[in-house]
Amino acid sequence: MLELSGGRLPDPDPRYAAYPQPPLGAGHSSVAYDPRPCAVREARAEVRRQLERWGLADLDDVLDTAELLVSELATNALLHAASGFRLTLSAAHGLLRCEVSDSAHRVPRVLDAGGAENGRGMFLVETLALRWGCHQDGPGKTVWFELATCGSDDCGGRRTPRP
Repeated sequence: MLELSGGRLPDPDPRYAAYPQPPLGAGHSSVAYDPRPCAVREARAEVRRQLERWGLADLDDVLDTAELLVSELATNALLHAASGFRLTLSAAHGLLRCEVSDSAHRVPRVLDAGGAENGRGMFLVETLALRWGCHQDGPGKTVWFELATCGSDDCGGRRTPRP
């Protein structure tokens, strides 16, 4: 499970960033879901409830983006892990962090969106999140993403390296 001591856990797959700890402070929520189709809808509703409770629901696109990306990760957990999943939300220091943990070991891949009707979930996460990653978590894995909530120009989107 996560250590909240401020240390960093290395990601076993070098294609993904090292696993930084979730922000501490303003809000934290964790809910387990059974492997049922309605679990994805319930997870989206939990995101909406928590962001409203934390005063983050009115920020431009944060609520809609968080709901969409959590929906994609939860759907992946149901389809590819064939297991229940745990949704963990953390908000502090200008960041909203969303994590979906499941029992599968397979690391998600970003596929070209193309014209297919499915397979776009990680492409959306890659495109819309400030950053994201995946790490092994006991018998399964946790896929996470972060969205900026501070509203300033330098934290409102994906950071690009400066020349």
